[in-house]
Amino acid sequence: MTVAFFSGSRRRAAAALGAVSAGLLVLTACEKPTPIATVTVGSESINSEAACYNDGDPIKESDVQKCLNKKAEKSITVAMDDKIRFGVDPSIADNGWTIFLGGQQAEPEPYKKTYRTIPASAFFSAQQTGEAPDETQVTIVENTGKTLTGIWHFKLKKES
Repeated sequence: MTVAFFSGSRRRAAAALGAVSAGLLVLTACEKPTPIATVTVGSESINSEAACYNDGDPIKESDVQKCLNKKAEKSITVAMDDKIRFGVDPSIADNGWTIFLGGQQAEPEPYKKTYRTIPASAFFSAQQTGEAPDETQVTIVENTGKTLTGIWHFKLKKES
């Protein structure tokens, strides 16, 4: 002889409550992903989430230099005559974005479109020693002209 501890409606209510609780637990463990930036050379592409991002709010002034100095985790090989295509999420383009080389701003004004093309040779100019580097770090920086809100790093390796 078995005795039901809960009636059918109570079991369904308990199961529903358990499912809702489990769902809420899963949602609290998830973080909203940062916008993506992409670099494409020919048919090869690499993309990355931000190295530093504060949900669209300005990055703390004390963290900016540390973020700009982080090393790129993603790299792509380029030939000197390649064209490098940079693409950003529309949310990045809405604020504007600039390219930094070696942690220094390479452009005076933020760019407001999601896509642009730059010749690879622009990233491998001869240094003071007279030799062009074999690789360079390119950083995409989301900014409003006054504050930085996101930073993405990529390494460009010159084809041998």
